[in-house]
Amino acid sequence: MLKTNDLTLHYSGSQILYGITMEADLGKTTCVMGTNGVGKTSLLKAISGTHARSGGTLSLDGEEVPPAPPHGMAHRGVGYVPQGRMIFPLLTVQENLETGLACLPRGERKIQDEIFELFPVLKEMKHRRGGDLSGGQQQQLAIGRALVTKPKLLLLDEPTEGIQPNIIQQIGRVISYLRDQGEMAIVLVEQYFDFAYEMADHFYVLDRGAVSYDRAKSDLTKEELAEAFTV
Repeated sequence: MLKTNDLTLHYSGSQILYGITMEADLGKTTCVMGTNGVGKTSLLKAISGTHARSGGTLSLDGEEVPPAPPHGMAHRGVGYVPQGRMIFPLLTVQENLETGLACLPRGERKIQDEIFELFPVLKEMKHRRGGDLSGGQQQQLAIGRALVTKPKLLLLDEPTEGIQPNIIQQIGRVISYLRDQGEMAIVLVEQYFDFAYEMADHFYVLDRGAVSYDRAKSDLTKEELAEAFTV
């Protein structure tokens, strides 16, 4: 579904990503791992259009996509849950979810019932302001807002960061459910090793802005991945 080839990215005069070539398939969760500062978030920004890539190609469903801003990538079916959640604190839960509808055709601009089935707390608190929610509830809201766009590609940046264990388990169940529907490719950036290993079907490890490890889960052991992650 997603393919990047030799993707590069610069911030001002500094190069951050060096020739990233990767794939993410429908019905699979692809995990991007690595220590802090190696370019994981920058990679998701480049894919989502949040920061324009400097070079290389990006294809969705076999069609090469020229550099586009975030709303353009959303129209193409890319949903992005950024690190830190970035919800609108003064808008209600309902209003936060509705901000994701703009990229849909007018006849489809309705919050799907499935969002509230996946995250019941959002239905209970839909009239509460986003800033009044706990960190875990805000994370559920951020994921729900991305799902409202009906993405074919879902990008998740550190969804477990600062989240209590019971909410991590729920987010894990949602990721597994979405993957198993077979209609979405999921790219997960994750530092929580056990969660990443449980969720992912394929792993890419970044080191200094380049891919240092590229393996399917079926081809490695947990110990081998841990060794690659810590190198």
